[in-house]
Amino acid sequence: MPELPEVEVVRAGLAPAVSGATILGVEVFEPRSLKRHDPLGGTFEALLTGRVMQTPARRGKFLWIPLEGTPRRAIVAHLGMSGQILLREPGMEEAGLLRIRLHIESPRHGELWVHFVDQRIFGSMAVDTLVDTGDGAAAGLGTDEPLIPTQVAHIARDPLDPAFDDTAFAAALAKRASGIKRVLLDQTVVSGIGNIYADESLWAARIHYEQPANTLSRAKVRTLLAEVRHVLEKALAEGGTSFDAQYVNVNGNSGYFAHSLNAYGRQGKPCPRCGTPIVRERFMNRSSHFCPRCQRLRVPREQQAPEAPRG
Repeated sequence: MPELPEVEVVRAGLAPAVSGATILGVEVFEPRSLKRHDPLGGTFEALLTGRVMQTPARRGKFLWIPLEGTPRRAIVAHLGMSGQILLREPGMEEAGLLRIRLHIESPRHGELWVHFVDQRIFGSMAVDTLVDTGDGAAAGLGTDEPLIPTQVAHIARDPLDPAFDDTAFAAALAKRASGIKRVLLDQTVVSGIGNIYADESLWAARIHYEQPANTLSRAKVRTLLAEVRHVLEKALAEGGTSFDAQYVNVNGNSGYFAHSLNAYGRQGKPCPRCGTPIVRERFMNRSSHFCPRCQRLRVPREQQAPEAPRG
């Protein structure tokens, strides 16, 4: 599934083309791609045709494009497992996977097509209402407005968001006894981190994925947050992680972070830090990858089995 770096690469690629662009027309080829759209507020096509788009914004794995005018609305996109948003020259067709097409007139690039391509149809697009963020800060990266789509309002801020609260994150971990990876994947605690970047961040911080979150010291939490940010920023610099043709930017190009992975997908290969073979274990219908030597599960003293009496 595309995670924060992949979605941010798409947002940054869309921004120059769609900011200030007018939507000339809308074609929906797959109604299932509108599963998050509420038709009671108007059809997807009618709500968009003639509207002017503003700079795209992102929080976690959600991307939205605010629309000018009132009421304040936005196009909300979630890429799901295999979704792509591609900029195309008019007349260019996709290989049978095109779900939605926007015809736009860009002030910088002229007429363009915006294609929503999705092989598995787990992704979606919708027109949604913008509401106040509640904390008065900008809703996410790419926008200065404290307005967020209702579908995204429950999602926590991500670690690259300037308004992310490190202290609140540490307090949330202190209240959770579940394994730290489960907490990192909980988008209501911290957004944008998926399986790949959780494994990479935990490897960098030398933390076992099942280590209870509430057993981490404040220093260890600071280390973990620093490593999460470093991993995400490095992935962004390399265009995201691409294992196949499904993970591409708006021009259809793949990212290169897969070549920089230290743990994820490297089962059986030596740990880059100590040489111990990386282990893969089943985790929440997916997998966790870790070094059994560098990332030992440290059981709190009060949970350790009592020492056997000496006879």
